[in-house]
This record gives sequence, structure tokens and C-alpha cells, in this order.
Amino acid sequence: MEFTYFAGNPRVKKAISAMVDADRVPHALLIEGEDGLGKKTLARELARALVCRGEKKPCGECAQCVKALKGVHPDIYEYCAPGSANSFHIDKVRDVISSSHMLPNEARYKIYLLENAHCMNEPAQNALLKILEEPPDYAVFILTARSRSYMLETVLSRVTCVSLTGITPQEGLPIIASRLPEISEAQAKSAIITFGGNVGKAVESLSGGGFEKLISVADEVCACLAGKNEFELMKALSPLVSGRSDTLALVNMLTVIFRDALTGRDMLSGREQSIRLLRHAFTSKKLLDLFEASRQLASMALKNANQQLLITKISCDLSRAAGK
Repeated sequence: MEFTYFAGNPRVKKAISAMVDADRVPHALLIEGEDGLGKKTLARELARALVCRGEKKPCGECAQCVKALKGVHPDIYEYCAPGSANSFHIDKVRDVISSSHMLPNEARYKIYLLENAHCMNEPAQNALLKILEEPPDYAVFILTARSRSYMLETVLSRVTCVSLTGITPQEGLPIIASRLPEISEAQAKSAIITFGGNVGKAVESLSGGGFEKLISVADEVCACLAGKNEFELMKALSPLVSGRSDTLALVNMLTVIFRDALTGRDMLSGREQSIRLLRHAFTSKKLLDLFEASRQLASMALKNANQQLLITKISCDLSRAAGK
């Protein structure tokens, strides 16, 4: 199978390619990963491969591929929930079940892309389970979800699950260049690293001005740490109260800055002024303490739902690591 739009994740590509090439695609596939990693892109690429009649799939040139690329293929159906809890209603699932009992119009398969399946409540998932238990031979269901943990165990037992991860800067740079040609390579690389290889979030932050705000907060945090001003540090972190994803991105950015200050080479963050400030204010031991503290805080930011407590924890742990 050829992947034109989906980047990175070589293990996932290899697994799915093996399924397509061997003509052994499971009747139900769950693609999990945080928003921005390319779940929808991968689902659509797989759908195109399944309807393609070219030698290499998807060829992008046959009539089936052309229709799929235009979003008008009669055997590819997309159902997408808005993203809020329980917004993927049972009525949509019933529509899928009703439609799936009719033969494909043109292709060998009839493909259903069920996006944001994590938004299904229990009744909707139980309704879906009925068709997953005894699907028509020609039906393929491709679900996307932020995590398999949102799905019932009975549903998970009927699907093949693949997990997406972030990609490398080298893999992500061409994507950002094609979407945001005005962004410098250094800034694009820094954004990809900051968002853990999540190019979707990097693009969103760069295009909306959010990345510049993150840089400003990161520089201010570094200045407060170097100046040993804990009150100002809390003040610098206050803009993050409303968004956990921005908090995680900031901690990731600080981790890279501390790493750059510690090693003194291969500057990945691009924050030269902050790095000089930190290297002047701290010993290598303290920089290592700050680096380790920020790594632990990043892990905590993934799990902690209380923003105010998380920000207080960030301030306290960084202050302690800085020797305040």
C-alpha cells in the first residue's frame, strides 16, 4: 500500500500495508491517538486503497481513487461526531447498520469511517456491536478514537486496533511547509518538538498565533527562574489556566530549552537568549535538575485534569529545581 498523505508511524504503515497487500483487511479497525496525529488522514488513505483498482493501492489515478479523493465515492461513508461526550448518537449507528445490509454500488467493499467513536455512549456502542459481530463480507468499519479506553471491551474484542504516535521533525517539516510556507524551518521544527511530534497541533498553533504566545511564556518563565522570583513565575504561568494542551506544550518547550542550556549544542528550541540566561544563572547540576523536573511535569500534565493545581505544581517543582 502507498501512503501519500499520512506521515510517520512506520510500524503502523507496515502493518496496514501487509493487510492490504495480502487482501486480509479486518472487517473492523480502530485507529487511536490524540487529535492532530492524522487518524482521519490514515482512515481515508485506507478507504481509498480498498476501493482502488490500480496495481499499487491507492494509485490516485483510477476512477475509484478520483471519486474517493473528491469525497464522492458511493461506497465510502463518513460519520463524524462533533467531539463532545455522547455526541455520536445511536441514530447514526442505526443508519450505518441499515445501510450496511445493501450491496456496494461500485467497489468490492463498502467502507464506513466512524470518526470520534470515543463520543459514542454505551447504547450506541452496543448497537454497533451487533453489526461488528456478524458483518456482511463486503463491509469494512474504520473507527477513530482518542483512546481505546473510551470503548467497551465487547467492542474492542471485535476490532483490530492500531495506535498513532508523534512523528519526527524531518517527517513533519514538509507538511508544515506545504500548509504554512511563511513559517521558517527553525520555527516549524521547534513547534513539532514542542507538540511531541503532533503536526496537526503544531500547524494549528503556528497558524493561530498560539505558538508565539507559548514562546513568550517560556522565555518569561526562564527569566523568572534565572532571577529567582517565584511570585513572578506564578504570574508568568497564569495565562495557561484555561488550557491543558497549552500547558503540556509549554512544559515540553521548557524541557527542550533546559536540554539546550545543559548540552550547549544542537539547539533544538531556538531560544538563544533564554539559553544564555539560564547558563549564566545555573550550574550544570541545576540545569540537569530543571530538565528532569520538566520531564516529570510533562508526564503529570498528560494525566492531571485540574489546571490550577497543575500550574501550582509546575511553579513549585521548577522553583525547587532552581534552588529557590
